[in-house]
Amino acid sequence: MSASPPPLIRAHAISKWFGHKAVLERASLSVAAGETVALVGENGAGKTTLLRVSAGLIESDRGEVSAAGRIGYCPQEPGVLDLLTADEHLAFFGTGMDIPRPRALREGRALLEEFGFPLDERTVARDLSGGTRQKLNLALALLGDPPILLLDEPYQGFDLGTYVNFWDHVDRWRGRGKAIVIVTHMLAELSRVDRVIELKVHPSRAVQPHGTGGG
Repeated sequence: MSASPPPLIRAHAISKWFGHKAVLERASLSVAAGETVALVGENGAGKTTLLRVSAGLIESDRGEVSAAGRIGYCPQEPGVLDLLTADEHLAFFGTGMDIPRPRALREGRALLEEFGFPLDERTVARDLSGGTRQKLNLALALLGDPPILLLDEPYQGFDLGTYVNFWDHVDRWRGRGKAIVIVTHMLAELSRVDRVIELKVHPSRAVQPHGTGGG
């Protein structure tokens, strides 16, 4: 029997408090290359907090995170800058990842085209529709081809066709060996992931993870 592949990202025994409120209590997450994991749970269970800790955006109070490679993080709310166009976003974020401007524009425009973003769009982000802003948000998370993707309800504002295409993209990213975590409330799509991790809110407001669909 072959050994399981090592995880590309592992968050172990993560605890996080905001003031006196325990949002996460010893929550864990481990994802291997070529694996898609859904993170589910009711509002307030700590799904977004666990992703933000795993992405290195906030520190946990306890526990540790290790990642073998760069992380692409797509927040639930578009993390775009109101007064920049799509091309200006690609160049700006590419600079932060040491990607030369021509390459950032080339790769970013290809991603935007895949998501149905109008490439002739020269509007600043604040004037885009919510779904169009989220397409840009998702393209920025994928810029530079990161091996790890942490996606927090990344389809917010998508129409039905774009939503269906998004899951087709997930299948392709998994086939290319990416480790993917998707926060989702869309239970109908759980058949398209390898594992489901559920976070539950307890009366004490502490949270414990419960794995299903394979552990």
